[in-house]
Amino acid sequence: MDSFTNGGLTFRISDHGPPDGRPLVLLHGFPGSSATWAGVVPSLAERGLRVLAPDQRGYSPQARPAGRDSYRLGELVGDVVALIDAAGLDRVHIAGHDWGAVVAWAFAAAHPDRVVSLTALATPHPGAIRASLARGQARRSVYIGLFWLPVVPERVLLARDGAGLRAMLRRAGLSRSWRDAYTAAMLEPGALGGALAWYRALPPSGPPPAAGRVSVPTCFVHASADPTASPAAVERTAAFVDGPYRCETVAASHWLPEDHPEFVVRFITETTEGSC
Repeated sequence: MDSFTNGGLTFRISDHGPPDGRPLVLLHGFPGSSATWAGVVPSLAERGLRVLAPDQRGYSPQARPAGRDSYRLGELVGDVVALIDAAGLDRVHIAGHDWGAVVAWAFAAAHPDRVVSLTALATPHPGAIRASLARGQARRSVYIGLFWLPVVPERVLLARDGAGLRAMLRRAGLSRSWRDAYTAAMLEPGALGGALAWYRALPPSGPPPAAGRVSVPTCFVHASADPTASPAAVERTAAFVDGPYRCETVAASHWLPEDHPEFVVRFITETTEGSC
């Protein structure tokens, strides 16, 4: 399949691996796309997984609805349900990075009957993030205040052919080839606004959206050089998982799928094979 629909929106999707393989859904973060997983998908497909990676709401050109409410967490989770239904699947392994991990956490909490395992990359459980705001997380999340503003982020980040966005991604540790690729994609009309809508759907104070407790086998991969996740949030994530849980810290930047695909392949493989 190369697309699916939900609520009148059409989403692009990458579908690789054996059609009857163990199904795995990969959810990208900001400012990525299904291309985020380019270094990961071939190895996972070779291991017998059917890998489904959508361009999520706001990132697919035909799935950019107007209004902040269209980007609430419940809507994002609903898109995953629609994807799985369109693929004719009952249960899937799911993995997410950055904002995609937030959606994966929430999906696993809301629909445990449809999840075999969860691999969360870089981003702690949203409840742990919220509980850790006073213990260093607020400082690490201050950029959200800029993203929440109307108009200003687009002007700042896209000026001079995206120089602001390139600089932001460089400071965040993303490699040059990926900085160039993501900036080029965000320069397309409406693309950055669609991506920023996820942040603008948050309340002005910027706490992460709510997500319930997770009961499925879960592996959380923390990147030691990640500036976005506080130690307190990493530590507290275990308190929001009732099922089998494993937390691994790796010497890597926030950009695990892009710049450290070997870690992603290893942990997803172990988790989907029941080694969590």
